[in-house]
Amino acid sequence: MRVLWTAVGLIGAIVALTLLVRAIEPSFAFFPLAGETTTPSQFGVRYEAIAIHTRDGEQLRAWWLHADAPRAGIVYFHGNGGNLSVWAPIVASIAERGYSVLAIDYRGYGSSSGRPSERGLYRDVDAALEHVARHHDIHVPLVYWGRSLGATMAAYAATVARPDGLILESGFPDARALVRSSPPLAFLALFSTYRFPTAALVNRAASPVLVLHGDRDSVIPFALGRALFERISGPKEFVTVRGGDHNDITPRDSSRYWDAIDRFIVRVNSETALPRRTE
Repeated sequence: MRVLWTAVGLIGAIVALTLLVRAIEPSFAFFPLAGETTTPSQFGVRYEAIAIHTRDGEQLRAWWLHADAPRAGIVYFHGNGGNLSVWAPIVASIAERGYSVLAIDYRGYGSSSGRPSERGLYRDVDAALEHVARHHDIHVPLVYWGRSLGATMAAYAATVARPDGLILESGFPDARALVRSSPPLAFLALFSTYRFPTAALVNRAASPVLVLHGDRDSVIPFALGRALFERISGPKEFVTVRGGDHNDITPRDSSRYWDAIDRFIVRVNSETALPRRTE
C-alpha cells in the first residue's frame, strides 16, 4: 500500500506541476508592452496604421510602410518583449533602404487585442500572411524577417507561404535549446507546451536563409545562433554582428549589417546560390 500511495502522490505531483507550468508559461515567454508611443513618422518615414483580423477573433495593430518602387517586400516579426514602438527605429530604417515593410504587434502587444501564447502567435502570423497575399506585388521579392522569438514566427510563416528569403536575427534552434543552460528552467520545460521549433520550421520551408547574431548577445547566446545555423539544411549564410547585443536598436557595425542584408536580398532576387558562411 505504501508503494501504491507513493505512486499516486508522485502522479499527483506531476499533474499539479504540469498544470502550474502551463498556467505560468506565458509569463516566462512573453513580455508585452501596451499602447503605442513611437511610430515611423517620428523618424521621417511615412506609414499607415492598419488593423488585421485573425480567424479566432483578435484584432492586430500593424504598420504598413510602402515604398514607391520597392526593392523587396519585408514582413517583419519582432521579439517577445515590448511592442512595435520599441522597434520603430529599425522598421523605419528598413523602409529608408527602399523596402516596403509590414510589421505587426502580436496579440496582447501594443494596441492588439488578446493574450499571447505560442499557438496564438502562429494564428497572428497566418492573419498577417493573408493580408500580404492580398496586397503584395508578386513581381517584387518577398522576405520574412524575424528577430529573437520573431525568428520562429518568420520560420513558421515560411511553412505557410514560402518567401523568396528568410532573415533570422538573434534566433535560437528551439525552446529546449534556449533553456538547456539553466537546469531549473530545463526541468520545467519538460512540462511546458511551448516548443518554438525554429530550425525544424526553417527546414520544412526550404527557403534561402540569412542568420544574423551579435557576438555579445546577453539574452540568446551567440552559440545558439550558430547552433540554429548548423541545423539548417538548405542554402544559408551566417553573419556575425560584431559587438552586437540582443536588444540593440541600432546595429553597432551598421555598415556591415545593412550590406549583408542588401546583398542577401539581391541574391535571393536573382536566385544566385548563397555562400555557406560569412565571417
